[in-house]
Amino acid sequence: MSHPMLIRLCSTIDVLEGQGLQVTAADLVVAVFRVDDRYYVIDDACTHGPGRLCEGTVEGDIVECNFHNGAFNIRTGEVVSPPCLIPIRTYYAEVRDGQVCIDPERPAEP
Repeated sequence: MSHPMLIRLCSTIDVLEGQGLQVTAADLVVAVFRVDDRYYVIDDACTHGPGRLCEGTVEGDIVECNFHNGAFNIRTGEVVSPPCLIPIRTYYAEVRDGQVCIDPERPAEP
């Protein structure tokens, strides 16, 4: 059984509830969110335009892009509001030794 290649992104204390944090690691640019003390990681670039989701408005588990106001579910990557049509990529995230880590080969578990 192979072990996943976990990529360390940031310390858990750097991620504030209700705000996104942009992290660049291993050629990925992602947004990290904390919702009800769970951590979620999605691609930071909106699938509709040049918006950065880390700068979006977060309400519950929904992030609204500040560029055209499309919205995504942070947990599942699903589009919840147009003009976005393409879901956002999610990553499996876990906390190890106080660090938020992702497995880039594994999608999130909602």
